[in-house]
Amino acid sequence: MQTYTLLRSFADSWYLLFMALFFVGIIAWAWRPGSRKVQQEVAASIFRNDDRPAGDGADAPSQRQSQGAR
Repeated sequence: MQTYTLLRSFADSWYLLFMALFFVGIIAWAWRPGSRKVQQEVAASIFRNDDRPAGDGADAPSQRQSQGAR
């Protein structure tokens, strides 16, 4: 049997089954009952260091001049 034919038959049967089970496992892991707290924490992590609302852009780094440009 040629190598290509052997690999092709393996990919068409067992590897396809493995990849389908792997995909179902990833989906089940993401939807498990204990992951809700972790997902909410990660979703809110971008706001963790916010202690005041954004300004009008006057103090944005692109608006400030460097010491050498003055």
